[in-house]
Formats: sequence, structure tokens, C-alpha cells
Amino acid sequence: MKVKIAFIMPSKKTKNLTFEQSLSELETIVQNLEQGELSLEESIKLFERGLTLSKISQEKLQDAEQKVSILLNEKGQEQLKDFQLSIQDQAE
Repeated sequence: MKVKIAFIMPSKKTKNLTFEQSLSELETIVQNLEQGELSLEESIKLFERGLTLSKISQEKLQDAEQKVSILLNEKGQEQLKDFQLSIQDQAE
């Protein structure tokens, strides 16, 4: 049984993608790479696209975190704290 590979052709420039679009494309890229049916050249192109999407997504997350921090400061709220899972949450 041959697995169909879904290729994503970049329809938008990476900077114009929403975070959700970027994440969705990254998931598809990972699936395609994990299937192992691509040529080396195709795999490298997808990997490069994935790295670019990952970097842009991280920047968007940092921007969102900074906006939340600014809003909290304006309202006199506490600073953001790093999220830590409890031992019970990690076991699930």
C-alpha cells in the first residue's frame, strides 16, 4: 500500500502566514518527511521550508508574549512566569 504524500506549495510568503497556517504547514512537512518517500532533494527543500516556518512561528510567539506582558504591565498585573507542569500533569 503506497502512502499518498501531500505537498504544500507555498501560496503565501512566510511572513504573511498566520501562526496557525504556519503550524499547519509545519505539521504537513513533518508528516511528509517521516514517510520517507521523498527524494533527497525534495526532503532538503521541505526541511529548509520547515526551518523557516519554525523561525517565523517562534518570532510570532515571542511577539505575542511581549504584547501580553505589556498589557499586564499597563494593568498593574504581575509579570509573566514560565509555565511549569506539575509532576501529576507530566504523568498523564
